Amino acid sequence: GKFMFVIPFIVTLALAISLLEAFWILPTHINTLRFDYRKPGRVQHVRAHVTHMLRVKYSLALTWVMRRPLRSAAVIALFIAGGVGAVATELVRVQFFAFDPLRIFYVNVDMPAGAPLDGTLNRLLQMEAKVREHLDPGEARAVASVAGAKFTDTEPLYGDTYGQVIVALNPRKNSMRETPEVVEAMRKDVESLPGPGQITFTQLSGGPPVQKPIRVRVRGDDYEELRAAADAMKSIVAGVPGTRDVADDDVPGRPQLVLNLDREAVKSAGLNPAQVARLVRLHVDGEIVAEMRDRGEKLEVRVRAHREPVADIASILDDPVPLPGGGSTTLAALTVQDTQAGRGVIKHYNLRRAITVDADLDKERINAVQANRMILEEWEKVRTRFPRTDLDFSGELDDIQESLDAMPVLFLLGIGLIYLILAAQFRSYFQPLMILVTVPLAFTGVAYGLLVSRNPLSLYTLYGVIALTGIAVNSAIVLISAANERLRSGMSVLHAAVYAARRRVVPVIITSVTTIAGLFSLAFGIGGKSLVWGPVAASIVWGLAVSTVLTLFAVPLLYWTFMRRGREEHLRPRRPWWRRRAASAGAIRAPGEIWDNSRP
Repeated sequence: GKFMFVIPFIVTLALAISLLEAFWILPTHINTLRFDYRKPGRVQHVRAHVTHMLRVKYSLALTWVMRRPLRSAAVIALFIAGGVGAVATELVRVQFFAFDPLRIFYVNVDMPAGAPLDGTLNRLLQMEAKVREHLDPGEARAVASVAGAKFTDTEPLYGDTYGQVIVALNPRKNSMRETPEVVEAMRKDVESLPGPGQITFTQLSGGPPVQKPIRVRVRGDDYEELRAAADAMKSIVAGVPGTRDVADDDVPGRPQLVLNLDREAVKSAGLNPAQVARLVRLHVDGEIVAEMRDRGEKLEVRVRAHREPVADIASILDDPVPLPGGGSTTLAALTVQDTQAGRGVIKHYNLRRAITVDADLDKERINAVQANRMILEEWEKVRTRFPRTDLDFSGELDDIQESLDAMPVLFLLGIGLIYLILAAQFRSYFQPLMILVTVPLAFTGVAYGLLVSRNPLSLYTLYGVIALTGIAVNSAIVLISAANERLRSGMSVLHAAVYAARRRVVPVIITSVTTIAGLFSLAFGIGGKSLVWGPVAASIVWGLAVSTVLTLFAVPLLYWTFMRRGREEHLRPRRPWWRRRAASAGAIRAPGEIWDNSRP
């Protein structure tokens, strides 16, 4: 989130410096170069000819639009409605986070509880051989297998049952495959390898989000119910179209021997529970009999019998145990034994035990918001089976919600600041609203651009739309400012709107084209494609291109429609009453004034 606020600050600082350069440094450069504009060269003649032709063609097109205001306004409104409809009907695919995958991925294996480290390593070597079969020559920089550890998107895990094949790819050149393409090419064959353990894949992204698209914490206090609820959640997640690598973090531990006292046997042997517990402790861990200090450090003296390594911990139950009244027995005769799988890890979230179920998504089929909504709907059907269990959704959904909550504030703040600045500049509360009409025009351009390019609507695209609001209004500001100047000089509203548009069409186009040219290579991936910053640049390019064209016709039409109704009569110079009456009759015209009482 902080990173997204650094970029606008840098852009603002750069624009402030460029403004300083334009006002004070550029005039000095021009004066030093000593251009003689009284002797235009061949290039100047060509430029003047092209500029004149552009103005003439634009004037004819604008006149046609102004003569048909209702029809033209309807076409513009339908164009905007089409862009909004494309997003609303999901013709434009929504993918909130489109990231640049790093050229590295992990193939993970979770072996059954109690699996030795050697068994995990042998399984990894089998997986590594299959992975290498699916790598093209020169595609991999290194492939390594690590047993006893597993790196996840949130934390590293350690244990004999964990293993990971790490695949580092060379930098992408020419026709080399992207990381997701490499993973999908080998996924089916690797996951179908015969043998123990669950195999999953982990891909790392070059930006947010840092967690998986689906991440659901199942919380409860009763472990048996919690485990059953987590299994039900895994089934629900696996049933969502496009999910893959479904897993949870409830890792089974080593097998453990649980001893429950046989009360009758303990009583018959003349022992009590505390004595039996001490006997078990003596046979397993020994007992601390004294304390000593060595160089100031406290040490405990533990007495423990020397035992040979055993393969089965239950063999200690056959050890003889002396009885107080003479004779002996065994621990097996004093206890009831049960072998269980221990807890590999115990996690809590908000003071309750939690098991986290996570999964990756095929974002070409479904986005994170839709997937989590489907999961919640399916959970509502089975939640009565787990009354003491609740859910907490996190993962990518947290990042999405945080960004979506911040965007309306940023957008309204930007619009509000733009309105205040324009209201102070134009001394009007109404004309800034005409300028802000360019904002929906810009969004329409973004929608059609995404529709044509088949790119998804992401959070980065929405950030680009917010940035676009401050860029798209420039053309409307230039047009309305020029029209106000001509209105003050005595022109009619119609002539002021048309003449100002004709005179400012070239600066408007140049300003937009230079901005588009600067972002064009990033927007269309020329020289390298970025799924993070490419959508930001593409949204600005498409939005600015479409909004500039629409602004050149929509703003003059709006200006003539609303200004002729007298809402801004204070802009028109006051003339004596006899000149106003004569002008209305068409008998007298003041020098330099152009009035028009006809309809277009």
